[in-house]
Amino acid sequence: MSKTVEFFFDLGSPASYLAWTQLPALCARHGAALRYRPMLLGGVFQATGNASPVMIPAKGRYMFTDLSRFAARYGVPFGLPPGFPINTLALMRGLVGTQLRAPERFDALLAALFNGLWVQRRNLGDVTVLEQVLAEAGFTAAEFQLLTGDEEVKAALKQATEEAVERGVFGAPTCFVDGQMYFGQDRLDFVADALKL
Repeated sequence: MSKTVEFFFDLGSPASYLAWTQLPALCARHGAALRYRPMLLGGVFQATGNASPVMIPAKGRYMFTDLSRFAARYGVPFGLPPGFPINTLALMRGLVGTQLRAPERFDALLAALFNGLWVQRRNLGDVTVLEQVLAEAGFTAAEFQLLTGDEEVKAALKQATEEAVERGVFGAPTCFVDGQMYFGQDRLDFVADALKL
C-alpha cells in the first residue's frame, strides 16, 4: 500500500515554499500520495507560544542565508517579497476554500500564490497586487473574496490549524508520514527515508 505525506504549511512561510518545490517529485519517486494541509501559522504560533525566527534579528538574518543556500541546492528561484512577513489569513482562507469548493483548481492557485510571493517577490498582503496575481492565474478577486468570507471555509482553516497543534505542530512546514512528524524543509531526506520503509 502506498504511503501518504501530509504537508502542513502556510503560504507566508518561505520554508514551506521550498518544501513545496520538492515534495511533489519526492512523493512521485516513492509512489506516495501528497496531501496538502493548509493551516494558519499565526494561529499555530499563538497556540504554542512559538514565534517567527525573524523576531530575533540575528536568527532571522541567518535563516534567510540558509534558505537561499537550500534554494540554490534545489535549483529554484527564491527571494523575499516586500512587506514580509505578511498576514496570510485571507490567502489561507482562499486556498482552503478552493480546496473545498473547486479542488481541481487548487494546484493552480497554490502555484500562483507561492510563486507570487517567493519567485516574483510580490506583496500579496496588498489587495491590488493580490488581485493581479489571481487574474494572471485565471481567478477573479470576487470569487476569492467570497471564499475568504465563507463561514464553512473559516471553520475548516481553524479546524486544520487546531488539528496541527494537537498533533504537535509548532511551525511550518511540518510533514507527517505514518504518524511520525518531520519539521522543516531541511528534513525532507527523513521524509524520503520514511517512504522507503
